[in-house]
Amino acid sequence: MLGRQAKTLSPAALARVLTRVRTHTFPVRDRVMVLLSVRSGLRAGEIAGLTWGMVLDARGGVGQGISVRSSIAKKGSGRRVPLHPDLRRALIALKRQALTWDLEPDRPVIVSARGQAMKPNSIVNWFVTLYQSLDLQGCSSHSGRRTFITNAARQAHRAGASLRDVQLLAGHRSIETTQGYIDGDSDAQRKLVGLI
Repeated sequence: MLGRQAKTLSPAALARVLTRVRTHTFPVRDRVMVLLSVRSGLRAGEIAGLTWGMVLDARGGVGQGISVRSSIAKKGSGRRVPLHPDLRRALIALKRQALTWDLEPDRPVIVSARGQAMKPNSIVNWFVTLYQSLDLQGCSSHSGRRTFITNAARQAHRAGASLRDVQLLAGHRSIETTQGYIDGDSDAQRKLVGLI
């Protein structure tokens, strides 16, 4: 990854973000946008391209995972990402607000004020504006993705998972790319050395 990386979100920063979006004009949609980034690691283009057909099950309810199709994923890196409980609840709330025709499989999950799919650049700008309003320096639309990947890597051992599982969830072709997303933690490093 070239250039400066987006900062990850601390639990306190994420709480501030989720509190702020409650005051927005479209609080339910905006909560889903934040959680798609932080709890599923979706890129801005994937959030923009996500359709109800990728989140609803065969019975029309919100399923247990997101099927990120290769058509919306960077470099065709389609994948299946299990739904975090917070995100699943938020999607259920968003679905409740939608009109029946808005839930057709090819309709976007995230829509603009005019009811149209948001463009990836609009998603990027939305996150920039949100983070600037909270004075979260160094944060961008990629902060949620980096937070997701970092947290997944830190918790992998607890789930019996490996860095390869994190790579698959991120949709990276290379494990080296995944490693570049993971923030180090100096406190954890001190504890680790103390255990050796």
